[in-house]
Amino acid sequence: MTTDNPSAVTAAIVAGCVVAFVSFGFAATFGVFLRPMSQDLGWGREVFSLSMAIQALCWGIAQPLAGMVADRQGSARVLAFGAVVSALGFLMRGTVTDPALFVASGLIVGAGTGACSFPIVIIALGKVVSQARRSFILGLGTAAASTSMFVAAPASAWLIGLLGWQPAIFVIAASFLLILPACLFIARVSVPTAPAGGDAKFGYAISTAFKDRSYVLLFFGFFVCGFHVSFIQTHLPAFIEDRGMAAQIGAWSLAVIGLFNIAGSFFSGWSGQAFSKKNVLSGIYFARALVIAAFILMPLSQGSVLIFSAFMGILWLSTVPLTTGLIAQTQGLTFLSTLAGLVFLSHQAGAFIGAWLGGRIFDLHQDYAPMWWAAIALGLLATLLHLPIRETPGKLAQETNTA
Repeated sequence: MTTDNPSAVTAAIVAGCVVAFVSFGFAATFGVFLRPMSQDLGWGREVFSLSMAIQALCWGIAQPLAGMVADRQGSARVLAFGAVVSALGFLMRGTVTDPALFVASGLIVGAGTGACSFPIVIIALGKVVSQARRSFILGLGTAAASTSMFVAAPASAWLIGLLGWQPAIFVIAASFLLILPACLFIARVSVPTAPAGGDAKFGYAISTAFKDRSYVLLFFGFFVCGFHVSFIQTHLPAFIEDRGMAAQIGAWSLAVIGLFNIAGSFFSGWSGQAFSKKNVLSGIYFARALVIAAFILMPLSQGSVLIFSAFMGILWLSTVPLTTGLIAQTQGLTFLSTLAGLVFLSHQAGAFIGAWLGGRIFDLHQDYAPMWWAAIALGLLATLLHLPIRETPGKLAQETNTA
């Protein structure tokens, strides 16, 4: 489903990259705040981790709901709503000092970021370009999100050092409002794709997709991606500081992940056009397991941190364009936002476990080692899960004929 106005599509792609840049970076690198906030407020790490875990889970729950609205009414309204809610959530996060209220702030931030995050953006763009360009455009949007991660992590550390953690969070809250003008350009090409007929058609699409083994394997495989990403982005800076390194090294570890993920996202988008998407996905998860194993078995140094971050960056969000592309390829475009949102819910369920359990394990044992080994085991499991995926249109795609 493409549009006949190339200039409008180009403007929407640029605007979409802006939205991906603004919405992802600070939310993804908020782990930089874990140590200073926990120390200043006298919290155990589980308080911060639980808020981040709830944020991740609510992000995942909001994603398919936002996808349904986007399929029916276009993506621009969904993105604008999410921007405002995210701003309010971060404003609350910088205001409250009660642990229970801080944990609850994860509900608001998660709902907002779920509605304005880069998966909604790249799916909207993927609908208005041809299948031949789709994988690359999905990679481009993901690369924009990665760029924001590179900028946001050191920017957060700099703002904390300059202003303190509370004013720094207020700056983050205000940044989400920059999404609103970009939505005007996306609105010009973002059109509804779901047919009239109410919830019954969505129910049929969802039930049909879950009867397809390929969709189910993508659903469970993406859980592993969420576990990896959320555990590392929430706890890696603290893990590095615990070993006696400067806070800036922890911030730059996330920045380097974001920097190298720019290349990883472009490579992923290109490889999805040139090679088997499922095989590339399996290779990414296998490589993650190897990289994590090497990192925890080697002596820790600034060099090992930066090397680990670079390799993980290449592998970081490179799963997103491939997974989304496979959903479009096997299930069609008509209900793509909804079905991709459900797969992303699985991702965020994994993120909940990764963020929360990391804090819980540390508070119990003062050690992250069990989490690192769990990440390795799950990476090997995901390697196997993606191999049986079929790369041809399934029943739903054949019926809607919009792949």
